Amino acid sequence: MIPLSTGDPLRLGPYRLLGALGEGGMGKVYFGRDNAGRKAAVKVLRPELAHDQNLAQRFVREAQTAQAVTSTGVARVLGAQLEGGRPWIAAEFLAGPTLDQAVTAYGPMDEAGFRALAASLARTLQDIHAARLVHRDLKPSNIVLTSSGPRIIDFGIARPEHGLTLTTTGQTPVTPGYGAPEQVLGQRVGPAADVFSLGAVLAYAASGQRAYDGPHAAGVQYQVVHGEADLRLVPDQIRPLVLPCLAKDPAHRPLPEQIARALAPPKGADKIWRQGPLAADITGRETAAASLASTYTAEGSPKPSRRRLLTVLGVGVTVLAAGGGTTAWWLTAGQNTQKAVVVPPAAKTPTASPLEPNQSLTTLWGPVSGAGVRTPAPLPVRDVVLFEAADGGLTARKVTDGKQKWRAPDVVASAGYLTIADRLVVGADAEGSLHAFIASTGVHAWTASGTTEKLLAADARAVYVMTRERQLRAVSAATQKVLWSIPTPVRTSGAEPPAAAVGNGRLVLFPADGNVIAVNTDSGRTAWDLPNQGDSALAPAVANDKVYLGGRTLTARSLDDGKKLWSVPAEYGGWGPPAVRGDEVYAVDDELHRCRVSDGKKRWKADTGGKVGTRMPPAVQGGTAWIARRNDEGLIAASTSTGKEVFPYQSSGIGAYTVSGDGNRIFVTQAGFIAALPVRP
Repeated sequence: MIPLSTGDPLRLGPYRLLGALGEGGMGKVYFGRDNAGRKAAVKVLRPELAHDQNLAQRFVREAQTAQAVTSTGVARVLGAQLEGGRPWIAAEFLAGPTLDQAVTAYGPMDEAGFRALAASLARTLQDIHAARLVHRDLKPSNIVLTSSGPRIIDFGIARPEHGLTLTTTGQTPVTPGYGAPEQVLGQRVGPAADVFSLGAVLAYAASGQRAYDGPHAAGVQYQVVHGEADLRLVPDQIRPLVLPCLAKDPAHRPLPEQIARALAPPKGADKIWRQGPLAADITGRETAAASLASTYTAEGSPKPSRRRLLTVLGVGVTVLAAGGGTTAWWLTAGQNTQKAVVVPPAAKTPTASPLEPNQSLTTLWGPVSGAGVRTPAPLPVRDVVLFEAADGGLTARKVTDGKQKWRAPDVVASAGYLTIADRLVVGADAEGSLHAFIASTGVHAWTASGTTEKLLAADARAVYVMTRERQLRAVSAATQKVLWSIPTPVRTSGAEPPAAAVGNGRLVLFPADGNVIAVNTDSGRTAWDLPNQGDSALAPAVANDKVYLGGRTLTARSLDDGKKLWSVPAEYGGWGPPAVRGDEVYAVDDELHRCRVSDGKKRWKADTGGKVGTRMPPAVQGGTAWIARRNDEGLIAASTSTGKEVFPYQSSGIGAYTVSGDGNRIFVTQAGFIAALPVRP
């Protein structure tokens, strides 16, 4: 928020202006309030442009266009003056993050939130088209998220149906990667062009990655016209619903009402706008705007000072120039004074080629020295693999060749390290403060002060930790504020913290005494418990809406309420921590077993003479499942189809093995060395 300066109007129509939000190519936007207390964003044409007939007509058209749409899914026009003096438009003030800001801060949306977003946007497009208009610039930065749902903004280049794309200046106002092929080619466009843009928006919301992307705008536009959308990171269950929107032929794209039906959200999905970290962000911005508007209560009250403006908001203001003329406005996030860092979408995972049928096992790279001898299992995050460095700190190496990419020397790796949506890596320093780094580059993203002793789990919204004071705590990944903190609900045994996993609104804790507890990630309140499940801390495995647990039984439970779905008793010393891939569950009870996800039925049992351990879950990649032998005697790889041993692996060092996998690679550490191994198809 910028205080008013010399030359700024004090009032436009019924709106008293409290400050400037920013400037666009054609005008300046002010934050205003009328005598009834209604907040507005008031845009006024620049004085030097007010006499330009073409620009003034465009400004008038924007107001008339926006007023023609009565949908609750757009920013409503509250008033306008288009004759005489300086033309101005007053629009509903939307104090929420844009969709691109939200995805950057919180990661891709889960399926329920995605459906709530998609259905609402489709219905709004239906309303826009019913007014015989085509928006023509739908993109994440033109969608503002509010406590009542998403709103589409910026009608600066909207036209009646089948209007030409070119403006009077000959420029093509097409946002690369979001404008439809017919827009790129300068052809007449209809409502189907907005459907294409909606498909591109939804692909981004579901994956955090643009469907069409590249370093040069011309190359992106070529892909839109001639290439295929990159939807690899869009979840499988969502991809078939998005793909038809991106058809090259406008006649082959679905109608908005068809999209709204196909993507109808489940009951309660709209709680994403009212509960959770994104909702807290929205509420904070709306509260700040309301507080600013209350800085005066009557006509004669003094104008708020610069200090008052900055103190009340405690926030920055971003203004986006769109289409060369109109502007969109929204408040940026809270009171964090850290330098803003743009967190890019997750990097792509380089996939290794599997071994040929008769090819012998040799490492893809390594063993190379530099790993700590007590490092937790390596953490693969797309194009890097992270582990404890031999001389302290956290190090990231390229998964393709093992070369070091970045290092965080102050991170205490033994406290654990986690990834947030494969975009950030989080660890703790010796004081217990959390530090987040961009996974692919190591750029420091943020710091959250605290007394963290152990990092337990993370989702797109929060990092869950155990503190030195034995508090279970949730720290916002967006604002770095403590969302909640409670006395630990599980008994801790000496230095052994609980194993944990998070998903679907539940944080599942499996402590050393075997009394499993799941807490609500919104509040920390206990949702359900499972007493006497084991006698050591075993990592749960979360997949979709279920959690899989080892211990006295191998069991599948509903994440929501802990209801038993199936259970297989241990026949020997107890089940180790499970690993889930697709419709398969892998776990060790004396031998490695493969069971069905649906009912726990055993598909095979490996025959290794009971030589495999139960400390860590199997690593499943390609057609192989890997598990460490007992007594630090190496690794065994079993065929996922038959359970037969494919090949063993043993390095020359002495010490425990840790193993993990991703991208058709198995990462193994032992005795201060790390190596990457190939897999069978």
